[in-house]
Amino acid sequence: MRTMESFSFLLASLILMLSVLQANSQNYPQETKLFISCFSDYSRYSNFSVSEIIYTPQNPKSFNSILNLHIHNKRFKTQATSKPLAIITARSENHVHATVKCAKSNGIQVRIRSGGHDYEGLSYVSDVSYVVLDMFPLHKIDLDMESGTAWVQAGATLGELYYQIANKSNVLAFPAGVCSSLGTGGHFSGGGYGNLMRKYGLSVDNIIDAILVDANGILLDRKLMGEDLFWAIRGGGGASFGVIVAWKIKLVPVPPQVTVFRVKKSIKEDATDVAYQWQLVAPNLDKDLFIRVQPDVVNGTVIVSFIGQFLGPIERLLRLVNESFPELGLKQSDCTEMPWINSTLFWYDLPIGTPIEALLPTNQEPPSIYTKGKSDYVKKPIPKEALKSIWDLMIKYNNIWMQWNPYGGRMAEISPKATPFPHRAGNLFLIQYSVFWTEDGAEANNRYLNYSRSFYEFMTPYVSSFPREAFLNYRDIDIGAKNPSTSNNLVDSLKYASKLFKENVERLLIVKTRVDPSNFFSYEQSIPTQN
Repeated sequence: MRTMESFSFLLASLILMLSVLQANSQNYPQETKLFISCFSDYSRYSNFSVSEIIYTPQNPKSFNSILNLHIHNKRFKTQATSKPLAIITARSENHVHATVKCAKSNGIQVRIRSGGHDYEGLSYVSDVSYVVLDMFPLHKIDLDMESGTAWVQAGATLGELYYQIANKSNVLAFPAGVCSSLGTGGHFSGGGYGNLMRKYGLSVDNIIDAILVDANGILLDRKLMGEDLFWAIRGGGGASFGVIVAWKIKLVPVPPQVTVFRVKKSIKEDATDVAYQWQLVAPNLDKDLFIRVQPDVVNGTVIVSFIGQFLGPIERLLRLVNESFPELGLKQSDCTEMPWINSTLFWYDLPIGTPIEALLPTNQEPPSIYTKGKSDYVKKPIPKEALKSIWDLMIKYNNIWMQWNPYGGRMAEISPKATPFPHRAGNLFLIQYSVFWTEDGAEANNRYLNYSRSFYEFMTPYVSSFPREAFLNYRDIDIGAKNPSTSNNLVDSLKYASKLFKENVERLLIVKTRVDPSNFFSYEQSIPTQN
């Protein structure tokens, strides 16, 4: 036995030496060589070679393939976009530990990619020397149907999670987003927003444990990290405090059949009246009913879609809507009953009847366009005349799309201090704005970004104020940012943090200062330390 142990150690040492020699023989920048050498040392007992885990610009084909695999916004696919020294595709907790230790010891910043829809590219773009820690290879899901819980690694997508749940049960689900390509690591840590929120709250309201690697490279669960840090990562953005490796979630019950519908109305007809009435009733409807409003420009006019999900049969839905929201004019022919898992495909805008395997990720680079996102919270109904002005401006710019997500129900019952996510009672709905374009070049970028900012400014009288609130996961650098390569810029940081976290900022600052006093986990909108 001792001979076998000695042989294994010699073999591991030889592999390490070869890896280091290979790294040093490449035309790497010195800091990349030092990082890879350090990583090789920490990962010497890994089942993977360093070349299987680390990708660098010195091998542009494989590097660009991995880098672009989770970039949906073409604004960050240009030659001018900064590139990391390396991408670490973590295959184990040890790789996360090694990345943190080696980046920290060599003065290199870490950007953590585990969401995939980063509107501002903050998880893979920086203006200082940095590496990208790509968590998507860590996508294991362990379901415990007896307890109704699951451990979900940070790289698992929502589609994978939904698919795995459905393979075990047709009466369990999880409250999260409608985009199946979203990674759970980033999505959950910012809140986790979806069409079950009125019934069960956000993803973070249904998380019961987590595994995190802290700034010292130490692996922590809820018990070891303590309740303050566990509180902070559930809605405060995990990347400010460490690297989320896995979440333990509590599944929620759903009926065997749910009902979905999509009703479209033109502003040339009664869309304005119905949209106004929706503001009055949507937050007060039965918790089982979620109706999203989606205005969009189609052929020179605005079409408003009312997209709904009801946790029950068509008959009960029609009775409820006809009593509470007759203006919608919902008919039986508008509605379709289906298992909850199939409704996730409907919400992802796939045709009814699409096989549920479509939820699973592929290794193909996603199609991308240029986009800019923003968000707002609405606390008082927007007047009809203002709605008409909104439609006019949408038509003028011709590339603005919105989603209005209703509040009420469970969202109004949870304390704004229960998690860092503070946007609870008092809100009628959340607006997501998206401006999109296909033209290349700086002139087009500037023009469409200005459209986005102009539209956002136009909406000022109709949304929250002091502060004008924003949703963390709808990344928007315009609301404020700091330079992570210099100081904490505490005063500037507090300006944008108050929009995202309101009265929870102070507690987040205390947690950040305690667990990461050197501010190692820093990016443009991270929580700063109080030092």
